[in-house]
Amino acid sequence: MKTPSDLQYTSHDEWVRREGAKATIGITDYAQDALGELVHVELPAVGKRVNRGDVVCEVESVKAVAEVYAPISGVICAVNSALSNDAAALNRDPYGSWIYQLDSVDDAGAELLSADAYSARH
Repeated sequence: MKTPSDLQYTSHDEWVRREGAKATIGITDYAQDALGELVHVELPAVGKRVNRGDVVCEVESVKAVAEVYAPISGVICAVNSALSNDAAALNRDPYGSWIYQLDSVDDAGAELLSADAYSARH
């Protein structure tokens, strides 16, 4: 299982890449492997404000549907629309295929894990 050290992680198997006031969110290698072949991603609406812990969207595999949570609060400023036609990109490259981005990020109270701490859980 790959766990890049330059990212932060949640206990719900999302990853976060902070870039100034923005954050990019996706699902981890562990999550995509556990779900199996992904067939659909329900992308969130751009402009929607989300709070830490909110369900933002869902990913669907041949085995199950999983919720993707907001690891931090912010406003959705972009979605990876390529996933609408190729959800399996998350299987092939879980850290290169992000799901959504947040702007006006507020990570107060966020319980993000380092790569080592996340890896120790799996």
